[in-house]
Amino acid sequence: MVAKLPVQSPVLTAVGLAFFALNWCNPLMAQIEYLPGIQWPEPKVVSPGDAHSPPSDAIVLFDGQDLSAWENGGNWIVDNGEAVVGKGDIKTKQGFGDCQLHIEWSAPTEVKGNGQGRGNSGVFIMDNYEVQVLDSYNNPTYFEGQAGAIYKQTPPAINAMNPPGKWNIYDIIWTAPRFDDTGQLRSPAYITALHNGVLILNHFELLGDTPWHRPPKYQAHADKLPIRLQDHGNPVRYRNIWLRELKPITATQLRPPVFYNHDTGEETPVE
Repeated sequence: MVAKLPVQSPVLTAVGLAFFALNWCNPLMAQIEYLPGIQWPEPKVVSPGDAHSPPSDAIVLFDGQDLSAWENGGNWIVDNGEAVVGKGDIKTKQGFGDCQLHIEWSAPTEVKGNGQGRGNSGVFIMDNYEVQVLDSYNNPTYFEGQAGAIYKQTPPAINAMNPPGKWNIYDIIWTAPRFDDTGQLRSPAYITALHNGVLILNHFELLGDTPWHRPPKYQAHADKLPIRLQDHGNPVRYRNIWLRELKPITATQLRPPVFYNHDTGEETPVE
């Protein structure tokens, strides 16, 4: 007696038989390797650090000692390892482009005001693009102006705010905008951000800068510009600020890609 196979879709049956033939009936298939022909640089070894220390390749912008890395730093107060917003914005003396930025901040423990008047500051990347700092714990305001928002462009995906007096952490991956030699935008800025370890911005494409009084727009600027922290009249505190500069991985195409048969030594070009 011949056993009857269950009735199946002709398409699924054909796909299944083809898969079986390629992977089981032809043992040579398992010996064929794709070789891209690319020579990659060896990844640099970096000690990752922990909650108390940054990665070994980080540029420390504030470690609790002083604000010597910042312009106008003398007009802010450094108290118990924390930088408290003082008179006027501060910005780094060094400029940056693509980067990973880590910054910790705390809204005032004593709750005063509401909306945009409560625990307001801001992290301006490249001196032009604001990630909002605000006490958004039980404090309604317009969504594209709450903590973690790209100001006036998009709210964060969620509100991960800690209560007043507790510390918040921003971890930001920034891709700088590119301009051509004539000042025209070649590629926009992108940002990915986590607030207290939770993703709030996922490769968001910025529409331009982040002003209060007009729509956003791109204006050509240098490849590297400072990080700026805003004085908005509230005694927001900052600590443990560091940054890693990011550079694209460059590789060398040594030869065209091929399929290499380990049994026969034969190479077949990839078309």
